[in-house]
Amino acid sequence: MKNKKILMYIIIIVLILFILAMGFLVINNHKKDKNNVIEEYTPEQEITDEQLRQTNVTLYFYDISTGNLATEIRQIDSKSLLQNPEKKLIEFLIEGPKDNNLSRLIPENTKLLNVEIEKGILIINFSEDFIKEQNLGLEQEEKIIESILKTVIQLNEINGIKILINGEEGKAFPDDGVNFEEIFTL
Repeated sequence: MKNKKILMYIIIIVLILFILAMGFLVINNHKKDKNNVIEEYTPEQEITDEQLRQTNVTLYFYDISTGNLATEIRQIDSKSLLQNPEKKLIEFLIEGPKDNNLSRLIPENTKLLNVEIEKGILIINFSEDFIKEQNLGLEQEEKIIESILKTVIQLNEINGIKILINGEEGKAFPDDGVNFEEIFTL
């Protein structure tokens, strides 16, 4: 009986100590919260709607120093990609890089006549300038195709590309290195 009373007193003392410890922790945290009051952050410059619409696109150009393809990340207004994003990406490739260490692969006078998607394949219709007076060799011609392909394949619905010249299939670069009869995929 005496042991039960002692055990009961010990349990009551432990409970009182536990309640006091919890109270101490709550009061201590409350004091810390008062000391760490965060003032409302006011940015130095308001973010405009145009800045909110910015998105990054990756373009592939020829790296002059390495002779390989290299990426150029461009921040553009995503609104410009709403209507025909495939066409916009190819137009960026035709415009050429902004980085001086990179060079365009698609000839400067090339016109993009049309783009269309059929069953995941982007059909790109270039003007004759795309192949005119191009004697680049197989390796360089493959880099042109790879540049276009890697750039547009970022769009989820694109699995490959087919190139037409002035609306005609089966054209090729003048040295017959790369023929446009096939569908190019990665």
